Formats: sequence, structure tokens, C-alpha cells
Amino acid sequence: MNIVCVSHLRWHFVFQRPQHLLSRAAKTGAVLYVEEPILGDGPAHIEVTRDATGVLVAVPHLPATLSPDEHRDWQRRLLGDAIRRHVPGDFVVWFYTPMALLFTHGLDAAAVVYDCMDELSAFAGAPPELQRLEAELFRRAHVVFTGGQTLYEAKRASHANVHAFPSSVDVAHFARARHIQHEPADQAGIPGPRIGFFGVIDERMDYGLLAGVAAARPDWHLVLVGPTAKVDPVSLPRAANVHYLGGKTYAQLPDYIAGWDVAMLPFARNDATRYISPTKTPEYLAAGKPVVSTSIRDVVRPYGQQGLARIADTVEEFVAAVEAALREEPVGRLRAADAFLTHMSWDGTWLRMRQQVEQAIAARKSRGETHARNAS
Repeated sequence: MNIVCVSHLRWHFVFQRPQHLLSRAAKTGAVLYVEEPILGDGPAHIEVTRDATGVLVAVPHLPATLSPDEHRDWQRRLLGDAIRRHVPGDFVVWFYTPMALLFTHGLDAAAVVYDCMDELSAFAGAPPELQRLEAELFRRAHVVFTGGQTLYEAKRASHANVHAFPSSVDVAHFARARHIQHEPADQAGIPGPRIGFFGVIDERMDYGLLAGVAAARPDWHLVLVGPTAKVDPVSLPRAANVHYLGGKTYAQLPDYIAGWDVAMLPFARNDATRYISPTKTPEYLAAGKPVVSTSIRDVVRPYGQQGLARIADTVEEFVAAVEAALREEPVGRLRAADAFLTHMSWDGTWLRMRQQVEQAIAARKSRGETHARNAS
């Protein structure tokens, strides 16, 4: 199955859901991953490079002086050229952003897929037309996936063929953290106990909580691994026991988490986090770490309910939860985490998603619809 994916996320920014799924898709078909344009002074063109996973990453480059209509026309033209050069035969159009509807009309697709991994309209800087375009994408899509159970519950009435596929985990990758002895140089000098987080540092974080925990327990060290986005780094909590180590590769993450005593999910409770299903929850568990999280719904259910994560929202609750995690005997926790993770894998998730797409294609053929012309 060939895939043309249009996304708002840079392929090389953070290795997350699209990378996990599409790198697996690239093992059996052509995958063209189309990023948002980069604006500059040069002529319009599209740069296509092959990632180590086999995914073809396409980056449009457009003059900054284009009008909105010219911008969309060039995106449509460059996308068509890239598909003709790099995607042999039929293909599925796979959306991560409804905004791509503005330049994908007329594609001759075998099926249209919407992998709704977040409630994008709740994020800072969301375009005002995003909700309207998402409603249009629901009308045009043949199958819809959601990145978590809470998001599924919010979207299931919008389409007749919606399926929840919460974040999964590469257990073997993160289980390496249980045995790693060496320390990355930029973490080695940080005293313990270390309370760690990896991920994008953005408007979803509860910075008041972080500052409060750091002040309440100056003997603890909060380690945050990841790039910043949509927040001014100057505004982040600063203290002698708060350490920002910057972005790391997916391959490096087990090296960092190996040196933590507790893994945390210090998310704010706001519109941007209402529907998130953090991939890092099962990743922390696979790494063998106790988890403390704020009451994000898809963490509370199932991880909090099954005793796999401690849930705390206030500074006092968070401090108490971390203290309990530090005192915990790990044997029972590791046994319970491993049992929970037994049936979770990105390989299995991709296989089930692919089956749903193939069923959608077969259903269209049975109705005599050969392709989704103008369906995207």
C-alpha cells in the first residue's frame, strides 16, 4: 500500500506517532511524507529526500511574497509533481492536518484516511478555519483514526468509520534503559534523585507545578529533555535544580531515562491537553520507571486506574506522589507494567490500522468506486 501523507509536523522534529506508523508502512510500499512549506527568497520547488526508515520526506519551498491563492496553487502543483515522480501506482492520502484540504483537491486516491492524533483546534496558534476544514475532512474520509480513547469519544459521532488507536510503544527500545550503565555527558553531573520528562516543552506543560515542586524539594532535580515550541524559553521556570537538556534523538532517549529515579508527566489541565494520549506513558513503563502524572484523562484511564501511574495535580500531591514512588519496591511494579505492555506494540498497531484501510478500499470497490477523485 502506497501512502501520500500530508502533515503539520516536521519529520525530523520529534520521533512520534507519524514516524512510528509510516516507517512501518514504508517497509511494504512507497511513503511520501509532505511537510508544511518553508518560505524564503528562492523559486518555488519541492525537496524530496529519503529518510533512513525508507520514508520519502518532501519539503515544499515557496517564495514568501506569494498571495494565499498562489501559495495554495504552488503547493498543489509541487505535490502533484512529487507524487508523479516518487509514488508508483495507486496510493492512499493520509491526513494529519485538515489544513491540507486547501491544496489536495483533485488527487486520485484509492482512499482518504484521517489519523486524528490531537485536537489541533485547541492548540496555540490554531488557524481559525481549522474546525471547518476538519468537518469537511470527516465528510471526505473513508476511515478515521484517533490517537486516544478520549479523542475517540469526542469524534466518533462525526464519522461512521472511526477507530481508536491510542499511542503504543516499542518495548524493546525503551527496556534498554533498565540495563544501561553509562551516563550521557550533559546528565552525568546532575545529582539525584532525578525526576525526568522527555517530550516537546510547549503550552501543554504546567510550569507553575514544575516551579512549585522544584521550590518545595530543592534536593530533587527536575530533568527536562526535549525541544521547546510555541513558548518563550526565557519564560520557563528557572532554578538550580531544574535542568533543560534540549532535544535528543529517539535513539538517545533510553540513555537519559536510565538515569532517572521517577518519570513525570507534568501536563497542565487545559484545552490543549483535554484529549491528549501521551506516547511517553507506556515508554516510561517499558523503561522500568515509576510514573507520576497530572490527571490527563488518557493517563488516568487506564494507567492510573490500574496502578501503573500515580495521579497528582497540586504541588503538594505531586511531591507526595514522587516521594511514594521513590520509596516503592520496584519488583511488583515492573511485573505489573510488563504484563500490561505485553500486547502493546507499534507493529501491532500498524497492522490493525492497515487492515482498516484495506477494508475501506475493498468497500469502495464493492460499491463500484474505483478511486476517490476530488475526495481530498
